[in-house]
Amino acid sequence: MPLKLAPALEGIRMTCAHRGTSTRFLASLLIASAMFPTCLPTAVGGDWPQLLGPTRNGSATDENLLETWPAAGPQKLWSVSLGQGYAGPVVAGIRVIAFHRVGNQEQLLCCHRDTGKKLWQTSFPARYAGGVNPDTGPRCTPVIHANRVYAFGAAGVMHCVTLDTGKAVWSRDLYGDYRGDEGYFGAGSSPIVADNKLLVNLGGRDNAGLVALTLESGKTVWQVTDERASYSSPTVVQVKGKPHVVFVTRLNTICVSADNGKTAFQFPFGRRGPTVNAATPLVFNGHLFVSAAYGVGARLTRIANGTATEVWSNDTSMSSQYSTCVFHRQFLYGTHGREDFNNGELRCIAAQNGRVRWSVPGFGVANVLLSEDRLLALNTTGQLTLAAANSSEYQKIAQASVSRGTTRAVPALAHGLFLFRANTRSKSDLVALVVGKR
Repeated sequence: MPLKLAPALEGIRMTCAHRGTSTRFLASLLIASAMFPTCLPTAVGGDWPQLLGPTRNGSATDENLLETWPAAGPQKLWSVSLGQGYAGPVVAGIRVIAFHRVGNQEQLLCCHRDTGKKLWQTSFPARYAGGVNPDTGPRCTPVIHANRVYAFGAAGVMHCVTLDTGKAVWSRDLYGDYRGDEGYFGAGSSPIVADNKLLVNLGGRDNAGLVALTLESGKTVWQVTDERASYSSPTVVQVKGKPHVVFVTRLNTICVSADNGKTAFQFPFGRRGPTVNAATPLVFNGHLFVSAAYGVGARLTRIANGTATEVWSNDTSMSSQYSTCVFHRQFLYGTHGREDFNNGELRCIAAQNGRVRWSVPGFGVANVLLSEDRLLALNTTGQLTLAAANSSEYQKIAQASVSRGTTRAVPALAHGLFLFRANTRSKSDLVALVVGKR
């Protein structure tokens, strides 16, 4: 962890001492943190430039959340009407980017962070016809990098536009070029920038399971593996001081070099049949956590010097259908269960062994974000909860119903605003709530 390393490790030591955590596990965390730091992308403090925030782990930076909310819930600053899709919003400075579909067009919309006023809009032809879910909009959250916005459409077409004006720079039909498969829900793995390349969990034929593109033109830099695509988005890590990317594919977890696609490590993860891998892999303190429902379960792996060693795995601790956990002081907070089974539970588990510390039955499947020692959890029925990241007990601070729509898209937390998307039939709304000091 290149930022604030010493205080973070001291916090781990203090927590271990207080909770009676084994010294062996603590030692492995301390050593691995120095040997295997997370590769942090460049982002201005307070921005939310990609899925799950600046470091793609659901943690916000430089946020000062309100201690509590008004009785009616957080103040709604603005809302903007959108079309179909489940792509989450991203934020850079005063610009908020939404990716959605209206009619036969996929659209990138840029609006002002403080007013919701449209700053620009760019449209592209859309051809995705829908699958298990009738919604035909994009599923992938865009990526903002160096005054460019990269967006991966539901039919597998990648677009690049300028952040300041929305001018189209390039587009490429990756599914067409590599015979990609739309699967159950269309393209659903958000791309990532690493080592000045754009990496995609593509699932293409002819050794194009994972593909790296140039940022400038979208040309292929490398293509590797015959892995089928999943709905899980990749994350960036450092291995032996060099940037690598961890992908959860249809049936495996694989870590490859961002430079050339060479595999550092790989292990099986997933099941054949009507199953889905969708949660983003989570890297912390030299460990990798992956999770899925459908009988797949969760696994914690120790990663060091390009090797991966299983610490524990089971299907009872934190089996997530699609939402990603957050990590705070040796504990994981997230939801266990499935939306379609109506059995989602908000949980806290010990990272070292997967033991459940507390659980909230009936909470529903939720996207959970972290800001310092507070959790913001938005479940799929529009219930937003502010809670303490407290491993001893579930400590709800405030709760409000903020939408009547389906709130499944991953939200953003930036500049004191909680930005989320609510879907109702053929449309959706992008809503900005004031949850922090601005």
